[in-house]
Amino acid sequence: MAIFEKFKFIRKQEVAFAKKLLIWKYEKTGTPLPDEAAISAHAQKVVDDAHIIANESGSNVLEIVKDKIKDIKKLMK
Repeated sequence: MAIFEKFKFIRKQEVAFAKKLLIWKYEKTGTPLPDEAAISAHAQKVVDDAHIIANESGSNVLEIVKDKIKDIKKLMK
């Protein structure tokens, strides 16, 4: 049971990191911030996608999250 709690903690930390990166990117580009629910959903989607990519390629999830957020911000411009 403790191992599953560890994974929940790690997932929460990954989502929190993705949220911070998203907010930072929004502020850096001067784009108005969406509401908290939208940012949370977006961060969750980024982390979920990063896990899929990491499983397929064997890469690091945090690096994938960073790259994915960069790609998203490029599309928003």
